[in-house]
Amino acid sequence: MLQISPPPFRLILIIQTKFIGDVVLASTLARNLQLEFPDARIVFLCEAHFKSFVVAHGIASEVVTFRRSRMRGTPLERGKELYAVVRALRDFRFDLTIDLTDSKTSRIVSGLVNAKTRVGYNPPERPLKLLERQPANLFAKPFGFGGQHFVYRYLSPLEALGVDLRVTMPSIEPLPFETDKALALLGEHHLDPNGFMAVHAGASFKGRQWQPERFAEAIDQIATDTGLGVVLVGGPDERETAGRILARTATPVVDLVGTLSLESLLAVLKQARLFLGNESGPMHMAAAVGTPVVGLFGLTDPSRWGPVGVPSIALRPPMPCDCVAKGLCRWPDPSRVCCVWRLEVKPVVEAARELLSRTEVKRERAG
Repeated sequence: MLQISPPPFRLILIIQTKFIGDVVLASTLARNLQLEFPDARIVFLCEAHFKSFVVAHGIASEVVTFRRSRMRGTPLERGKELYAVVRALRDFRFDLTIDLTDSKTSRIVSGLVNAKTRVGYNPPERPLKLLERQPANLFAKPFGFGGQHFVYRYLSPLEALGVDLRVTMPSIEPLPFETDKALALLGEHHLDPNGFMAVHAGASFKGRQWQPERFAEAIDQIATDTGLGVVLVGGPDERETAGRILARTATPVVDLVGTLSLESLLAVLKQARLFLGNESGPMHMAAAVGTPVVGLFGLTDPSRWGPVGVPSIALRPPMPCDCVAKGLCRWPDPSRVCCVWRLEVKPVVEAARELLSRTEVKRERAG
């Protein structure tokens, strides 16, 4: 059977307006496109906070940004932000757009950019509303190449385009000068590379955060058993959670919450022996640099959103959930429920021990 090669696209837009974990997973799509079309310019549309990370690590050659706060503001603010974004994108004259976000707003953007080839999903993640238009003229499956993890949703446009799949898992190396900074920072706190556990206790919604007191108990048990140091990481809005953990741990903990850029965080995670944390962007970042991961999940299915490409254990309480936060949960949205609160400390500690044992020889060879 004659196989037709995809046309040589020169200017490609990837619309990925979600969170840093989605950007990490979508980097696999960008890498495959770079390999297939080495002369193409790949542009990301993403949240402004991610611009330097995306460009510095070669995920895209250029970035057009939007401000999430404006897109969630008044109708006037949303209109102004959308107008500015579309105007900036139209100046590029793209010949291919790939809408990974698959939302009402992203579809509006894709339609207004009006590239010759516009890839969307069929069916979309949420059904189109009565007056909503689907601007795509080339459709990707919900999950491509026979995969079920969300990374294969972001890879599915390749299948629609007829592009061979060469890279299946995110792999992002820290910048050399960020590695130097990370090593110096660890040295200041008397921590050796591969001699500490990175812990991320935050998440985008309170219900997705395992309880700080349980994190504290798990940290103490794992540190006592293994002799590993402990580093807390997270964003500036997660300082309160970090404070609650620090107040309850007997183990000395290095608190880096709110102090690291995404580029610096990636470099610190690369040096960790183990990552322990909620389902979140830092979990996917840790996996992308090759650090073993213990991930804590609630209603979200780890087979769809778990860490990929590294040794890992994803923990999730038995389902269906016996609700522990009826006044807070917004069922059935997995990002708005508190099922992870049902995880006990013992299985988390056991998972960390098991993963450390399983990866001991490999990490020694790597070192």
